[in-house]
Amino acid sequence: MRSREERLGGMMMESLGPLDVAGVQIPYHFRCPISLELMRDPVTVSTGQTYDRASIESWVATGNTTCPVTRSPLTEFTLIPNHTLRRLIQDWCVAHRSQGVERIPTPKQPADPSLVRHLVAQAVDSGLEVEIRIGVLRRMRALARESEKNRVVMGTHETRSALIELAFGDGDADLEVEAIGVLAGFAMTEGEAAGVAGRAERVARLARWVAEGEAMEVRIAAAAVIEAVAVAGGRVALGAAEWVMEGIVGLVKQKGNTRGVMVGIRALFALCLARENRVRAVAAGAAEAVVERVGEMGMDSERALATVELLCRGEGGREAVMEVGGGDGAGVVRALVRAMAGRAGERAAEHAAGALVALVSGAEVLQREAVAAGVVTHLLLMVQGGCSERARRKAQLLLKILRNAWAPLHQSMANSDDFIQAF
Repeated sequence: MRSREERLGGMMMESLGPLDVAGVQIPYHFRCPISLELMRDPVTVSTGQTYDRASIESWVATGNTTCPVTRSPLTEFTLIPNHTLRRLIQDWCVAHRSQGVERIPTPKQPADPSLVRHLVAQAVDSGLEVEIRIGVLRRMRALARESEKNRVVMGTHETRSALIELAFGDGDADLEVEAIGVLAGFAMTEGEAAGVAGRAERVARLARWVAEGEAMEVRIAAAAVIEAVAVAGGRVALGAAEWVMEGIVGLVKQKGNTRGVMVGIRALFALCLARENRVRAVAAGAAEAVVERVGEMGMDSERALATVELLCRGEGGREAVMEVGGGDGAGVVRALVRAMAGRAGERAAEHAAGALVALVSGAEVLQREAVAAGVVTHLLLMVQGGCSERARRKAQLLLKILRNAWAPLHQSMANSDDFIQAF
């Protein structure tokens, strides 16, 4: 019996028949053997076969170690850009432009590791003029923002360590601000996070930046670093520090700066994963700040809803959330039900259901409000759909809590398959 890789390779070779784009037949050697689509960034692997970069990267990322076409082992995973083939594909696209074929763009190659090492060496060189070092850091930030591939190349331990020392050193203030802007683009290891959260003067500096930074970019960068430190294990120390929580909540309250709000919510969520930080977040006004943003974020609302759920689980959090928009909780309940019906996805619906469990438990008026808003339909869809087991448990629990509030609907649905399988 042939292996999965052999069967897939055979099917790919057999399926290299006529395919077209915009009604124009694509030459078979311009098509990726994996996706069968026109290659946009052709790369050659160690066996000499060429694939579209995204397709072969996905193939390797799922654990495959053989060439999809030849089925030979990939002795190394270096992907060499096939510039000649890419130019031929671009020429073909241009030749058929009148027939609706769009020219593929020239892909930008990842940053050269040797260039990154050179830039880091210049940035930490105290013998250079400060203006030169600032210019180097700005170039590094531009490279990091350019693509995820660049961030992967740049995000080494050596780079992060150098940036941490620059950002929290005793040097030029402008140099430190530029360093924190670059550092904001990278995740941290547990040891690196401990090196920041474990030193009071560094935490105090982060707090000052996020709460009082003269430029919004500085506040956003500080919030991103706070998230990175919190995710890597420093959330308790950060949450306990003066002005950290206030600065993050202040960022979430900013109107007209979508990026700042999103970064602030991510940082707040990471901090609130520590139970003791939820009380501090509530005291800083996090409940109002986040709930008011849920309806504004559309498909990006998942993290905001997760934060609301966490706040509802903390001391005083449920009461603080209910006070938003009138004080009786009805407006918040309706907003959460609308979030379940939105396009934000399964995880967003799960967190909305979790928050509703905390809000409506023991509150008959709010239970009737949730039912009137149409929550039962959404919950039954969650139970019957392909959501996670955790989401299904939350939906089932909320249905049980609401059972008395939807008694008339309960009677009409008692014999339906949806109703029977929900309990």
